[in-house]
Amino acid sequence: MHVPSRITVPATLAAYHDEFDGEAGRAWVAALPDLAAEFLGRWRLRLDGPPSHGFVALVLPVLREDGTPAALKFQPVTDESVGEAPALRAWGGDGAVALLDHDADSGTMLLERLDANRSLLAVEDHEASLRILTELLARLLKTPAPAGLRPLADIAGAMLADTPGALPYVTDTADRQVVARCAEAVREVIGEPGDRLLHWDLHYENVLAPLPGADREPWLAIDPKPLVGDPGFELLPALRDRWDDLTATGDVERAVLRRFDLMTDVLSLDRARAARWTLGRVLQNSLWEVEDTEDGGKVVLEPEQMAIARILASRL
Repeated sequence: MHVPSRITVPATLAAYHDEFDGEAGRAWVAALPDLAAEFLGRWRLRLDGPPSHGFVALVLPVLREDGTPAALKFQPVTDESVGEAPALRAWGGDGAVALLDHDADSGTMLLERLDANRSLLAVEDHEASLRILTELLARLLKTPAPAGLRPLADIAGAMLADTPGALPYVTDTADRQVVARCAEAVREVIGEPGDRLLHWDLHYENVLAPLPGADREPWLAIDPKPLVGDPGFELLPALRDRWDDLTATGDVERAVLRRFDLMTDVLSLDRARAARWTLGRVLQNSLWEVEDTEDGGKVVLEPEQMAIARILASRL
């Protein structure tokens, strides 16, 4: 008889949930050992190494009954996470990690195991890595969006509603002007929010290599937070990643525009429209920074994103 192992929730993951989700987070963490035991037994899995985690999810390396390596992923069911399994199912392992099983009630997923120690950051040539990521994104965007995913139009509308109340909390006057310009850009495109299946969090660390010897393509996307909308809303993470590579060129503006032009060329996007939706992504991140500031205090926005916004806005 298969007896599932008990797990211990990493203290850092428990602390994240305590800090960001309060009582609900503590309850989820408390229930996690029993939930893990349930699915280790239900899907007849054996633990195969220590757990890993980010800010939200816990991932257990496991072996299936036939000895195949897999990854068991747990995360609370939220607006952000609920679309992950439908999107992975729609992609069917083409350009993305394969979904092997899923429990909708708990959000638990059984995924193919990839090489967690080899992300796209391993490619030293930053332009080559950007091209790989963008070509992968182009493939993901070709898949029709499954029904029921969050529309970008709703998110954009909420951002515009929140902007007036957030602006007074931005410390720097010039940054407040950038955030206001970002909101203006969103107003200019919100009437055509798009209908493509978006990953929404495609950065270099969310592109992993398969396990050595696996008969898979060289790079696969993980951890989507799917939306239905315009592909221009996908660009900011890759524009922002590996910022040191941009500053090393000695001309940040030229380097940012080179990245932006490469991505819009590969994705066949209208640059003005893509710039506006990228400003929308800066707006979203800025609103989150304001929201996360304790006690309604002033917030200093991330300078790299402000720089990207200024550079793209100058093109409009």
